[in-house]
Amino acid sequence: MHTDKTLGVLGGMGPAATADFLRVLAEITPAETDQEHPRMIVYSHTVTPDRTTFILGKGPDPTEYIKDGLKTLIGWGADLLCVTCNTAHYFIDQFRSEISKPTVHIIDETIGEAASRSPQGAWLTATLGTMRTGLYQRHAQNSGYAFRIPSEPMQVDIHDVTDMVKAGKHKEAGEKFKKIVEQLWEIERLPIVGACTEIPIAYANTGLEPKMGISCLEALAKGCVRELYYK
Repeated sequence: MHTDKTLGVLGGMGPAATADFLRVLAEITPAETDQEHPRMIVYSHTVTPDRTTFILGKGPDPTEYIKDGLKTLIGWGADLLCVTCNTAHYFIDQFRSEISKPTVHIIDETIGEAASRSPQGAWLTATLGTMRTGLYQRHAQNSGYAFRIPSEPMQVDIHDVTDMVKAGKHKEAGEKFKKIVEQLWEIERLPIVGACTEIPIAYANTGLEPKMGISCLEALAKGCVRELYYK
């Protein structure tokens, strides 16, 4: 297959998650040759202030950085956009109408994947920023899907896992996240939605069943493939 569209990827939030997204996208793209893979422009906009820190009232506003990143990708020739950060979509939702090119929305894609694989519900694991905004809960409610929410202390531990991945401590992150997941499964054995782009990396290092993890990165990649090749 072939696509004439150019995908613009706004990343760097964080870098490891961006790299993992590109790997997943390459693996699931319906291509048999280099030439059948999509053209991509990747903007690793690492200077973007931390999204959760701002939401918690402790840091600068990243809105203009995210908006500028998307508009820069459009200026460079992107026909389709995606952002490899869940919490960034809290800000994107506020200025989405200002962006002239379509954006594959990681929240909607992940909820769709969760609903398809586990209609009865799933555990939501994300950064404190994403959890505090109610971003996933709000979008899920609009589509009639129900998430199970970890306790507040567990949410803090999950956020620590994402920081460990950002620091390159993938093995340690996997060990800590495994303990968290096992505690959740003692309550109810439902799939774990990795609603932060670092969490799929942590889950991959837990040694737990791959089929019980739902990756926002994989969901985003599937959405990009759909828009690039089938629309």
